[in-house]
Amino acid sequence: MKMIKNSLALVGVVCISGLFIFSMQKSPDDEATQDHLIGKENPIVNNYNVYALEMPENLNFAGEPVPIENPDIYERMDRELLVNTYWQSNGLLMFKRAQKYFPIIEPILKKHGVPDDFKYLAVIESGLVQTAKSPAGATGIWQIMSATGRENGLEVNDNVDERYNLEKATEVACEYLKKAKESLGSWTKAAAAYNAGNYGVSRRLKQQGVNGYYDLLLGEETGRYVFRIVALKEILSNPDKYGFNFNKSHLYKEVPTYKVEVDTAVTDFAKFAKQFGINYKILKLHNPWLREPHLNNKSRKLYSIEIPEKGYYNTNP
Repeated sequence: MKMIKNSLALVGVVCISGLFIFSMQKSPDDEATQDHLIGKENPIVNNYNVYALEMPENLNFAGEPVPIENPDIYERMDRELLVNTYWQSNGLLMFKRAQKYFPIIEPILKKHGVPDDFKYLAVIESGLVQTAKSPAGATGIWQIMSATGRENGLEVNDNVDERYNLEKATEVACEYLKKAKESLGSWTKAAAAYNAGNYGVSRRLKQQGVNGYYDLLLGEETGRYVFRIVALKEILSNPDKYGFNFNKSHLYKEVPTYKVEVDTAVTDFAKFAKQFGINYKILKLHNPWLREPHLNNKSRKLYSIEIPEKGYYNTNP
């Protein structure tokens, strides 16, 4: 293996040397042409710049200040602003999805008295992907664990999983966050508890003899958690400032729907969907909480199934 590596290295040196000699033998005309082509074919490279970001003043989460006057807090905040500003493709997707899902999330937060900033928690949890599922089993836009869902009244099984129902999952997230705020004393710590659990945050506060999230020494994930939320809040609130350019027409929109109530079993959702002029795929897009091609419903529970208004999908018969 070593002899092969040495042989390859020698070949590489010879090739590079040959290229160097060849380049030295180019005529003045060749050089002029090459300069012209570089300027013409690579305008993006020639004009591309990456800028350091000015730290925004008065950063806060849910009205609670971020103490960027502390050097470590400044660096951690700067990191998240840079990472999320220059991951441009992901940033554009967040703008597009936010237009679709924030109008559903915002009124539920308001109803529960949970600060509007918590909609950005959903962004970092799932990227606003309705069907997101973590390796640990956290599910949906709010990444709710099955036990937490059941404890808060959601139906979670192989046939129906209401963690995928955005409205119901947002209600559960609000209840969790309100309890965490009451237990820990601040919305910032409540946000951290959404990641590490109430017990996890309170135990670390006690161990380290401090009272605030920003005074805690935490692991990588929870240590970055609130900073990521604040960074996404800042960027999504100021697209022009951070170089994101789009028209309103580029953003995703929620398709209007109406509800069909069902209190019996449904043996075949593909046939069920056809009754409303759609197919099974579209039915699932609007009702990801229906986990199987049928509904058992032995208890005769009343379910509301969303059906898109006519004219938004062109489906083949």
